Parts: sequence; C-alpha cells; structure tokens
Amino acid sequence: MSELEYLDLIGLQCPIPVLKIRKSIRGMKTGDILDIVASDKAAKIDIPHFCNETNNKLLEIYEKDDLIYCKIQIK
Repeated sequence: MSELEYLDLIGLQCPIPVLKIRKSIRGMKTGDILDIVASDKAAKIDIPHFCNETNNKLLEIYEKDDLIYCKIQIK
C-alpha cells in the first residue's frame, strides 16, 4: 500500500522548494505520493521539470488562492 506524505513549502523561494522535495523523496518508496503546497510561482515550472528529470510522476498541479498544489508519485 502506498503512503501519502505532505510537504509545506509556503514562504520558500526557488531553489529551496525543489531541494526540499528532493530530500523528502529520498526516504519514500515506489508508489508513495508526496502532496505539496508551495507559494513560489516558479514551482509551477520547477516541479514538473524536477519530475521529468527524476522520472517521478506528476499526478496533478494547480493554483488556488495564490498557492500551488501538486502531487508527485514516486517511481
């Protein structure tokens, strides 16, 4: 069964959100999901790029109330 982890990146600016995502996924297993909320607008570009580079699956990404929400499935 996959696990869900939550990562709050509100208030952090590029490149810190991606560095924290990279650190968080180190302890995760294949199939686990990382649920992220961020405030840096660059996250809409940086997170999909990170997923492409690391071969993880971006399940969703959207913006609501000036925050970026996304889910990454670990491969």
